[in-house]
Amino acid sequence: MSDEYKLSPKYRDFLKHNAPVEFLEGTTAAGKTTVGILKFMLQVAKSKKKMHVIAAKTTGVAEKNIIQKEYGIIDVFGDLVKYNGNGDKDNKIPHIRYNTLNGEKVIYILGYDNSDKWKMALGSQFGCVFIDEINTASIEFVREISTRNDYLMGTLNPDDPNLPIYSEFINCSRPLEKYKKDVPKEILEQLNSEEKKNWTYWFFSFYDNASLSEEDIEKKKLSAPKGTKLYKNKILGLRGRATGLIFSNFDRNRNLITKQEAKNYKFVQFTAGLDTSYSSQSNDTIAMTFMGITFDKKLIYLDEAVYNNKGNKERPLAPSDTAVKFIEFLEKCRKEWGLARDVFVDSADQATMTELKKLKRQRPNVYNFINSYKKVEIIDRINFVLSWMESIDGVFYYVVDTCKEHIKELETYSWKDDKDEPEDANDHTINSSQYAWIPYRSKIGNYKGE
Repeated sequence: MSDEYKLSPKYRDFLKHNAPVEFLEGTTAAGKTTVGILKFMLQVAKSKKKMHVIAAKTTGVAEKNIIQKEYGIIDVFGDLVKYNGNGDKDNKIPHIRYNTLNGEKVIYILGYDNSDKWKMALGSQFGCVFIDEINTASIEFVREISTRNDYLMGTLNPDDPNLPIYSEFINCSRPLEKYKKDVPKEILEQLNSEEKKNWTYWFFSFYDNASLSEEDIEKKKLSAPKGTKLYKNKILGLRGRATGLIFSNFDRNRNLITKQEAKNYKFVQFTAGLDTSYSSQSNDTIAMTFMGITFDKKLIYLDEAVYNNKGNKERPLAPSDTAVKFIEFLEKCRKEWGLARDVFVDSADQATMTELKKLKRQRPNVYNFINSYKKVEIIDRINFVLSWMESIDGVFYYVVDTCKEHIKELETYSWKDDKDEPEDANDHTINSSQYAWIPYRSKIGNYKGE
């Protein structure tokens, strides 16, 4: 690599580290693609296999961002490589011929946006695979090619953490202990899929890019307004949709509190909600939420229990199971926080309501199970929460930081791309909590009526 491009100690450790799979995530201008492609080329040179792959959204994107850019493959490896963008007589697919001490290697350039083309190329086993912006790649492509290589590297930019690429691949990796502290807490919590042996996760920021000066970094940091999704994505490197987020003013530093901090409040009302979905085909959940309203009109999301039938084919949860679990949840919360005597159940699910009432006859309890009130429109519900999260009158909406599912939904619940209404996804604790607070909304914040 040119002497003009400096490598930080962390990037030097990255280049030396041995792993079968590596994922590189981080902020803008971290240099992860530049250094990632350097390591990839070094891995190719060491490989015993002849055929390798670089994949990007299109071959044109691969040319611009990887092959021909400054400090790209041609710039760094010069006469050792020859790029055949239109293929040649032996290989019709765009490829790079790379002369190494282990003989000539062929690196195919694939665009994962066109399934007809990449399916045509995936009839072989490859040595090394590099996938640029793997979070935007076709999941079919990633699943297919992940079984056909000895070494896989993927770079990614912050995106919707509910995409299957995260649970199936990226969240199976783990950071090295030495660099664990560099990973934002929000992302570290999401690296929770079943761990795959030696799969390594790297988080890089512009502080790891030794070629940037302090002045360059400050300029980057000022390029996006603080508090915006763009700032969170590009400057902090946090996951989440960059556009269309509904609760865009939710801020962990402002709206999260610890359980101990919550216990210091004086509560005047407790309430609970239940939203249900029994589908075994989707990620929809059965969501139980417990909230408290304080003396000074703050709404605090205190606890939750979330269940999902997806993949649970042997004994999926039925309404009768949910009834038992909901009462157990309410009792747990009563003992820890206080009694919510009136609790609110999705009025669209009369099967669960019937089971709750039947269970109360069989085993009497103190709870009144009430159908949720849905005359407050969804847009009005959203406006209430937005105003409570941050306003000139103060903050009136807090979430206990152990409630991971609600935090995740607040950071992913989004508007539809083609219509001015919320998506029917990532909203089950949100719906459940709405059922709980709607009857008491006049007690929260600076309520002025509807």
